[in-house]
Amino acid sequence: MLPREHRLRRSQDFSLVFRKGKRFGAKRLVVHLYIDTETHAERVGFVVSKAVGNAVARNLVKRRLRAIVARHRDQLPGGAMLVIRALPGAADAAFGDLEVEVLGGLKRFGRIQSESGSSANAEDRQ
Repeated sequence: MLPREHRLRRSQDFSLVFRKGKRFGAKRLVVHLYIDTETHAERVGFVVSKAVGNAVARNLVKRRLRAIVARHRDQLPGGAMLVIRALPGAADAAFGDLEVEVLGGLKRFGRIQSESGSSANAEDRQ
């Protein structure tokens, strides 16, 4: 679980990220990133609508996304506001596939090093 200071909770924060942030779309996820220069803590929010599936499927997707972000949170820049929006295909995706898409979005923004994704995938295979 992410500590309270690392979670996006207010709708105004989500709106800010959607309006002013950069966006990367993948097959199962859309990653939105906005760098807030006024804060130092990185904060993360998730959007998993009913289109993803029933409550069980949505909660599974949220748990997986939280675990992925917690695993790679130290690679986010200070002041990063990250929103990950799950698309309907996310419910059927494996953990590794979701991780690849999240890291792919962050790499595309130039916010993490490319070597970290390959080492994380190597850990999953063992």
